[in-house]
Amino acid sequence: MSTNYKLMSEQLRSLSEASSHYMPMLSNASAILYDGMDDLNWAGFYLMNEGALLLGPFQGKVACVRIEIGRGVCGTAVAEDKTQLVKNVHEFPGHIACDSASNSEIVVPIHSGGKIVGVLDIDSPSLGRFDEEDRIGLEGFVKVLEEVTVF
Repeated sequence: MSTNYKLMSEQLRSLSEASSHYMPMLSNASAILYDGMDDLNWAGFYLMNEGALLLGPFQGKVACVRIEIGRGVCGTAVAEDKTQLVKNVHEFPGHIACDSASNSEIVVPIHSGGKIVGVLDIDSPSLGRFDEEDRIGLEGFVKVLEEVTVF
């Protein structure tokens, strides 16, 4: 089943009319993604805080609270300022296993004011769950988030 990224982005944009503050926006964004994508066990956000990533709004299982820049998939996404699409997290150097059931992951950096303010992180229990269509769709979703959210 193909994910309807256009619809999810439109939902996100319409929700910003009520409030563009990052807390309700990220909370609803994680719900949109968790509900709109198949085969996930985590969808949420980490936000920059005192030089590291701090757990933000999410849907799914218990998560790591703090991730250092350059560590794991999320920290690497920040260090490289680049989407990380990992088909098998167990082969990713320095992977942080917050949930041992996660086998694949995609992480997209979020920008505001010319700097990285956080990341979108999505995990799946299936190997190879994410592909180029997901990368393009999620980067578009994050672009809408960047446009309509006040961080």
